[in-house]
Amino acid sequence: MDRFQRASPFDGGPGGKASWRVSGRSPDALLIYLIAGEQSGDLLGARLMRAIRRRRPDATFTGIGGTAMAAEGCPSLFPMSDLSLMGFLEVLPRLRQLKRRIRETAADIATKRPAVVVTIDSPGFTLRVLRAIAPLSIPRAHYVAPQVWAWREGRVKHYPGLWERLLCLLPFEPAFFARHNLPAVFVGHPVLESGCDTGDAARFRARHGLTPDARILIVMPGSRRGEVKRLLPILRATLERLREPVVPVVPLVGPVAEAVTAATLTWTRRPILIAETADKHDAFAAAAAALTKSGTSTLELALAGVPMVVTYRANPITIWILHRLALVKYASLLNLLAEREIVPELLQADATPEKLAAALEQILTPEGAAAQRAAFAAPLAMLRAPEAEPSDAAAAAVLDLIEQSARDHPGA
Repeated sequence: MDRFQRASPFDGGPGGKASWRVSGRSPDALLIYLIAGEQSGDLLGARLMRAIRRRRPDATFTGIGGTAMAAEGCPSLFPMSDLSLMGFLEVLPRLRQLKRRIRETAADIATKRPAVVVTIDSPGFTLRVLRAIAPLSIPRAHYVAPQVWAWREGRVKHYPGLWERLLCLLPFEPAFFARHNLPAVFVGHPVLESGCDTGDAARFRARHGLTPDARILIVMPGSRRGEVKRLLPILRATLERLREPVVPVVPLVGPVAEAVTAATLTWTRRPILIAETADKHDAFAAAAAALTKSGTSTLELALAGVPMVVTYRANPITIWILHRLALVKYASLLNLLAEREIVPELLQADATPEKLAAALEQILTPEGAAAQRAAFAAPLAMLRAPEAEPSDAAAAAVLDLIEQSARDHPGA
């Protein structure tokens, strides 16, 4: 018997089904358990909490998250940074700790008996938790579909029974999962609610003492320790190779803020480091271009109209495995949605200071910048669900799942 089973306070009941009722808690209480494993999921969880409260002011939250979810009233069982890992070799040294966290999370859910469990992205952790809590018969929703359409499609066979509702951010995902008899719903991409397009360029320049003609370059090295460690030296060398002066601006991300701050102290072109979301949005508004890792940051920049070059460098063995299993042509979601390269992708061996600097010089021209901005419109339009804002659509799906489960299990 594993630790989860020993710690679980349910008796299983007939057929292994657990009772939902918990002694000492009102049957009308709406407790929602959220699990996020990295900063993007933390922000997504916080927006989901606000959207749920607009419909159910009595809702309360618990689970695992970061500062954004904590600010909305969701205490974290343990530091979310324990889960901010990516890549096969990066995970291996901490595999024992991750397994322990899975057991702790499953036991906590069994004790608290929420009305629903919503896991957010981070499939390496969250999907294992969903499997561990299956005997509890608590409704489960997974927010942000696993990107099995990009690589290792065969993993889909392991998903039946993990969740009752899959909330997708990308418009083509429901059809993909339907082919595998896994119903899913497109709720829209949360970047559309991020406010990245609401910044004030003049305010940013005034706050940081920059002249109107200073060329601002956004530098986004990522939010995970491994990717930051690999990318920062390359980004520094890229800046040193630019022929025209730029003012680098680096938005700090919680899990790696200290590491980025320390690493950039020795940069020849010292960057402006910003920690506040509003300041980041203002920087986007003032920026001439960006150099960013692949991921959600590309969508944020596109929404703000910032031309960009996309780069990434991971552990060589991890990348070798990914290349052998990859099913898609592009790393950037913008290019994937557009089905063509509208932003340059310089990855792995191509992620060199010389190539990155040359690509940046191209988009720092008026013609290069205008061409990218014009190309952003089509993929961004594809990210919007037809009937509601993304967080509202997600909240409606979660609450509907709770109601459906109550109808299917009356008196439970």
